[in-house]
Amino acid sequence: MAEGPVRVALDTNVLLVSVSSRSKYHWIFQALLAGEFELILSNEILMEYEEILGQKFNVETARSVVRTLLLLPNVRLVDPFYNWNLVPNDPDDNKFVDCVVAANAHVLVTHDRHFAVLADTEFPKVQTMDVATFREFLERRRSGAAEIF
Repeated sequence: MAEGPVRVALDTNVLLVSVSSRSKYHWIFQALLAGEFELILSNEILMEYEEILGQKFNVETARSVVRTLLLLPNVRLVDPFYNWNLVPNDPDDNKFVDCVVAANAHVLVTHDRHFAVLADTEFPKVQTMDVATFREFLERRRSGAAEIF
């Protein structure tokens, strides 16, 4: 397996679909629990996770997920020191970009089309990938075939 943890930020839409054990994307949450990647969070992201999970499931489930995240040894809380404002079409998404940059994370996993603007952004460079590509990457890492970006 490749050396060192891959540092990942999960867009809220990705975390949301991964929490339920009945979801076909539950493997993401299981991989997180198994320590297969390091999740990068900010307080602002945690608050959004809790809000959206509470709307989708219920308040108790949302709090339980947030508590779980905060207790995992492979979850790192960062405090972004600068607002890059790289996502003009959805300014609320900038918290993920700022977190990725502050943590020097490897990738932001998302299906949100607003992040497509990052492909043309020279600096700071923020790598994004969709869930299918992330799964392929983790599978290659398990077999020792994938290096960190």
